[in-house]
Formats: sequence, C-alpha cells, structure tokens
Amino acid sequence: MLCDRCQKRPAQVHLTQVVNNTKKQMNLCPACAAELQAESFGFAPQLNLHDFLAGLINHQFGGKSVKPSSMPGLHCEKCGVTESQVAQKGLFGCSECYTQFGEGINPLLKRIHGNHTHTGKVPRRNGGKALISKEIRTLKSLLQDAVKQEEFEKAASLRDRIKELEQQLL
Repeated sequence: MLCDRCQKRPAQVHLTQVVNNTKKQMNLCPACAAELQAESFGFAPQLNLHDFLAGLINHQFGGKSVKPSSMPGLHCEKCGVTESQVAQKGLFGCSECYTQFGEGINPLLKRIHGNHTHTGKVPRRNGGKALISKEIRTLKSLLQDAVKQEEFEKAASLRDRIKELEQQLL
C-alpha cells in the first residue's frame, strides 16, 4: 500500500479517527507522517505527552504545587537528571530516577494512573512470584465479595487456595 499523500513510498503509519460516526483513515509513509505531525495530521491539535506530563508535574510534584525554579536540588545519581528537568520535560532519565526521587512521585503516579503500584500484565513464562502475588490479590478480593454475599463455602475454598499460593511464595 502506498502513502496516501505522496503516492511514492510504502505506507507504514496508519491513522484512524472517528468523529460523529464518520471514520477518517490516512495511510502515510514515515516522511509524510513526520511532515504532517506539525499540522496534527489534519485532525485535532496534537497533544504532546511529555508536555502533558510536565504540566502535571509542575502542578503537583511531591504533593505540593511547585514551579521548576523552586524545585529542590535532588538529582538521580545514575543519570544526573534533576527534579527541575523532570518537571520541565515530563520525562525521567532512567529507571533509577523512580527510586532516587522516592515518595515525591507517588502522589503524581496515583493522580495519573489511579494507583502507584503496578497492576498490569505479567509475562507468563517469566512471571513466577509476581504472577502468584497477583493471583493472591485477586483471590483476596473475591474472598471479600464472597463474605459480603454470605457465600461461606465459596469463601472457605478461596481462603484455602490463598493459603496454598502463599506457601508457594515462601
């Protein structure tokens, strides 16, 4: 399939937008997609994720409103990124930044994601203890529901399954 714009190069970027039940599709080559990005692909204005995150960080970093110039001098020992740079760009420098900046980012993560702990997918072949822990959390939630609904036989079997899984973690 050729690019809808230049009709010369193969299309590698496929965009679909549905507005008022009207579907608009564009198939573009990387060069045309880069050119049109400044024009927002002819769609709504482009939202830059990094600017969005920086705006959230500037609004509330560490539970208090701050401006980049008033940020403390904390920095990541591994990559050297400062809190001020994180607030301006909306990007952490490396995985160690999360540890270095500590509790200051937890309110931000909770605000963006609704929680500050990872509850997403875990690879089945490498998950091991993480998969077991996730299953235990799920079963505990089901156990609470069963007790609330007074389904005590179901609750007992869930309790037993939780104990089995907790033994596997030891």
